[in-house]
This record gives sequence, structure tokens and C-alpha cells, in this order.
Amino acid sequence: MIETRLLRQFIAVAEELHFHKAAIRLHMAQPPLSQAINRLEGKLGFSLFNRSKRGVKLTPAGDAFLHAAYSTLKELELGIEHARQVSEGIAGTLTVTAVSISYYESLLSSLRRFREHFPKVQLIIKEMPSSSQAKAIVAGEADIAFMRKLPISAQNVESRLLLDEEIVMALPADHPKAVAGQIDLRHFAGEDFVFTPQALGTGYHSQLIALCETAGFYPRVVQEAAQIHTLIGLVACGFGVALVPESIAQSIMRDKVVFRRIGPVSATPNPAIGLYMSWNTDNPSPLLDSFIAMLDFNPASVASTWG
Repeated sequence: MIETRLLRQFIAVAEELHFHKAAIRLHMAQPPLSQAINRLEGKLGFSLFNRSKRGVKLTPAGDAFLHAAYSTLKELELGIEHARQVSEGIAGTLTVTAVSISYYESLLSSLRRFREHFPKVQLIIKEMPSSSQAKAIVAGEADIAFMRKLPISAQNVESRLLLDEEIVMALPADHPKAVAGQIDLRHFAGEDFVFTPQALGTGYHSQLIALCETAGFYPRVVQEAAQIHTLIGLVACGFGVALVPESIAQSIMRDKVVFRRIGPVSATPNPAIGLYMSWNTDNPSPLLDSFIAMLDFNPASVASTWG
């Protein structure tokens, strides 16, 4: 390993082509400088300068090494500056996991605003189910997760409610109940349902099951789909009906699927589906605080533009 001090001493001599002038420039005596260059040549195994009474000249190898020395020091300076920016939370990499975020305009707007304010930060966005997100946050494989109810308990994970969404019913467009302004969930006790697999999000899955049980039945699940757009596609094809977050109703297959509000099934209001921002409190990344501060959400219902 060659010390950067030796590189800087070599560059000074190479630019001055005079050991005495280079020594003055470096604020050192000439003999130690000459010894340093000799030591550098010994490390490299080849001569950098031709020394004669007529002066000092770079050898062809010395000329090639000069370009390498410039490049090495420049790369080091850039690396130091990048590291400084990372330490200040204005550069680096932030890994974000999320459910299908394309349905959440407010979240997409916040991500866009973060990129504008922190252009040197690389945002890595991965879509995955809530159960996988929770494991990634606990394991330190993700910095921020946008997920449903945390499916596992962890003391070092903090969550903030971003949005509370109404649960709505997705129906095939030709379903007899599609013309209703509001549906009674109890009337669907004998219907076929399509669900996301429980393993992908136990909290989300359990909440929908509990809603049906409150209405007096356990849903007859005939098909499962991991992706929400696939789930809606199954509804469109007539496989069954589905309970989904309200945000889904604002953008999907309106010609083949209709979405209807669910009337109260008990004395208490129907539960809402929460979208949470979660992170590991043991995460030392300075970017984390910047990201959380930028996403200044207040828990609120998603705007109802589809009803």
C-alpha cells in the first residue's frame, strides 16, 4: 500500500521537475524528499525519474504513474466528500419496501419530493407483502417499510399510521349487487371470495376475516392471489368478490369491476385498513431521519373520488 503522502511528494517533483523547488513547495528539506522518492521507487520496483546534471525528467513509467497518482488522489477526494455527505444525511442509499404504492398519490408525491430535495440519495424501492417487509425491517435489510398492520412483534420497530382506508367490496360489473349504492355484507354469506394469502400479511388478512365473522359468516375463499391487481382481475373474471382497501377503487378496471361501500354490520363502525410507515429504531442511517421528516403525513382517510 502506497501512502498518499508519497503520492503528493511524487506529484510535486513531477510537476516541478526539480527536487529543490518541489521541497520548497512541500515545506520540507530536499534530502528527506529525495529519500521519499527513492523509497517510492523501491516500493514500485521501477524508476520514476531520470536524474542527470542537466536536470530531472520523468521516465515513461513515471509519466504513466503520474496519471495514476492524479486519478487516485482525485478518487480519494471524491470518496471523502461522498462519505461526508453520507454522514450528514444528504447522500447514500435508502431501501424502501412497500405494498403496491401506485394507488397512493400522496405517498408517491412525497417520494418525488424527497428525491428533489436529496438528489444524491439513491432510493431503492421494492414492492413486497407486509410479512416480508416486517422481516426485512427487523433484519436491517430495509430502512423504511410502507405496510399494513405489523404482522410480527418487535421492540425495535416503530410504526406511524399514515392512512386509514375504508374497506370496500369489489364486485364483477354484472353482479346483481353491483347496482346497489351500498351493500350489506351479510348478504354475501353464500358468495365465493378471493383473498390474498394469509402468509403475506396476517394482520390484513385477519382484519378482513373478522369483518365477515362480525357479519355472521366465515368467507368461502375459492381463490387466492398475491398481487392486488391479480385479485381484482379474478373478480373481473367472475371468480368471486373481494374485500379491498378503498384506494384500490380509484384506479382499477372500472369497466369490469365495481366497488361498493359496506354498510355497518354491527353497532360499531366497520374497521378501517391502516397503512403504516415502519422503521427499525436501531438503524443508524442519518438518511432515515431526513426521510421520516420529509414524509410529513397525518393519519387521514383516503379521499373518496370513486363513489
